[in-house]
Amino acid sequence: MSEAMSPSEGVAVELPAVLDIKAATPLAEQLSSLRGEAVALDASKVEQVGGLCLQVLLSAVATWKADGQPLELAAPSDAFEDGLKLLGLSVEQLLEKEVLQ
Repeated sequence: MSEAMSPSEGVAVELPAVLDIKAATPLAEQLSSLRGEAVALDASKVEQVGGLCLQVLLSAVATWKADGQPLELAAPSDAFEDGLKLLGLSVEQLLEKEVLQ
């Protein structure tokens, strides 16, 4: 996972090709370190999506919404979208998760 600053979009985070159990902890740590900043997740190279990383992404969406910060998903690959579908979500549903209070 790499990150680069973009003045108009905040921090860009490139998601790894394989979002499996091994990727979950590093992804959670990276996102936690970026809390409070605008973040764009680049999912263009994702080839596989696992349930644990989906939970990390859902948590990030809820956290960013609760903090009032933008979190965007840029260029999701077909494999990313297909992986979400297998887990019962679309890209739109992932990003529209409501924060429960």
